[in-house]
Amino acid sequence: MSNPKTELDRTPFAIFKYTYACVLLIFSVVIVMGLIFTGQTNISNGVHPAVAFVVCWGVLIWLSMVEGGQCSLVGLPPIDRALYKESHPLTHKICEFAHRGDNLDRYLMGRQFLVVFIVFFINLSAAPLADASLFGLPDWVMTVFLQTGVAMILFTAQIGQLAAQCNASHMMLDYINNYFMLFTLYVCMAVEFSGLVHASYVIQLIVAKLAGKPIESKEPARNMFQSIFFWSRCLMSVGVLGFALAVTLTALFEGKTTMWKSMPDSAAVILFFLLMSVVGLLEGMQIAFFAVSKMTKEERGQSRLAKMTCDVLFADGGRNLPGFMIGRQICVVGCMFIVARVCTLNVEVGTGQNVFGVPDGFQSFLNTGLLAALITTILGSIAWQLVAGAFPIAFLSNPLVYVFLRFCLLLEATGICAGAWVLARVAELVTGWKTDEHFVGTAEDRKARTLESGPVKDTQHMPAISKIKQILGEWKISTSGKDLTCFCEDLFGSDESRPRASPEIDAEMAMKGMHASEVKMSELASGYVATPNSQLFPTPQRIVEHLLEEKSEIPCFLLPPNHPQHVPPHIVAFWLMSQQNSKPIDLVVDVAEK
Repeated sequence: MSNPKTELDRTPFAIFKYTYACVLLIFSVVIVMGLIFTGQTNISNGVHPAVAFVVCWGVLIWLSMVEGGQCSLVGLPPIDRALYKESHPLTHKICEFAHRGDNLDRYLMGRQFLVVFIVFFINLSAAPLADASLFGLPDWVMTVFLQTGVAMILFTAQIGQLAAQCNASHMMLDYINNYFMLFTLYVCMAVEFSGLVHASYVIQLIVAKLAGKPIESKEPARNMFQSIFFWSRCLMSVGVLGFALAVTLTALFEGKTTMWKSMPDSAAVILFFLLMSVVGLLEGMQIAFFAVSKMTKEERGQSRLAKMTCDVLFADGGRNLPGFMIGRQICVVGCMFIVARVCTLNVEVGTGQNVFGVPDGFQSFLNTGLLAALITTILGSIAWQLVAGAFPIAFLSNPLVYVFLRFCLLLEATGICAGAWVLARVAELVTGWKTDEHFVGTAEDRKARTLESGPVKDTQHMPAISKIKQILGEWKISTSGKDLTCFCEDLFGSDESRPRASPEIDAEMAMKGMHASEVKMSELASGYVATPNSQLFPTPQRIVEHLLEEKSEIPCFLLPPNHPQHVPPHIVAFWLMSQQNSKPIDLVVDVAEK
């Protein structure tokens, strides 16, 4: 059965774009493989063509898992893991770990470095050496496809990134239900744990301080040992970043990189920082665009440039946002390959030309491009993302943002990467992947099923829920709500338009409270929002499901925020504290000790 979300557009113009994009992609693959087997890439020339072939395709396939895995892990948190525990056991295992505490942030941090590192290895194994020629092709073809990097961009972006993103955005559960993704997750976590990119946390703290925004964590505060371990890695990472910059800049000024020999050394340094800025700008634009997509027009500020950018971005029903993502990917990959060529060291070991006179073994390590990948990850990616996340409106007020948005949309409109949609569709048909809705339904379906078919079995939280029901059964308070109502009026004053606060509400009142007419039980669940630390504690929705199942009374603070009888939990907490005036000091001490 066809899937309208993933099947290809069959209009004449779309077919034309698919056709010429696939022809360009096939031609690019032939050129890249030809370079490898004729020994005209770094690894094929220095080691062996077979090794270069294996490395190229190996890391390219890995890149597709890294990119698709990001889409899945970022998109799956709103879905109850119990819904796919049996159908997708590995996906459940991966999400259990990745969505625990701050692990998702750690994964994304390690993933960013891994992506850059993989691209650098693709460059070493498949990018052409200087003055490369192939199949007797005309000079203009060699210039367009080889010297400018078009062949490498089309090859890497479509096969290793865009096709994976197309599939994973709709088939998250199937895409990561394998041990390859589990291995990738562990590698990303290991990269973050190593502390190599911890300088990014230092930048994050500085940005948060400037923005006046506290950094929220889903984990308890660090103890003394954890703080020492964390800050020691931050110090180490800052030191490594400083050393990487010193080595790279020295190599650039001395002409010891894989940069084209025709370019002056000083120009190479300027190009290095220019491309890093372009990559950073594009990375920041992605974060800022997603941030403003959840804002109203009024919340987007009064900046004329910011408004112009948002008008273009959200025009035509918001279709320009995914269009920008495709065009952005082309730009980022292109810049990454040029950055890799600019700053990857090319020092012949054993000739006495080592940077800073380091031993030959260490120089061989520097030649791998690891330091360049580290610089690009921290300064050309993560730092810009953090700034854009803290100041999205100010970021969009930059005129260059509008210019690059238009440019990325132009690239996408050309259809030059439309072959990715074809690859994605082929992969879907071959693997038999199905969309997430096939297994867990849409978000609306899940909410509708929640109360109509009973709560999902949740063995992890059942002991806590049972204890909560016991507490509610033993502690029956006045249904008149007089004490809480008086407390709220003391705080806010009497307001006839505000519903009177009631500590408890029965199941029938909960259902009727949503609308004046007949109401289904599912409509109560639709008012709930995502709850932080839901993997650690039972959510209000989960507790209410069990209470409604038993026709029990529901505390008003457990009702959805949009329910007329809802009272914010913090108000109830302060009310309960006010009831403890017989021993206020003990209460404060107990809270402090906990």
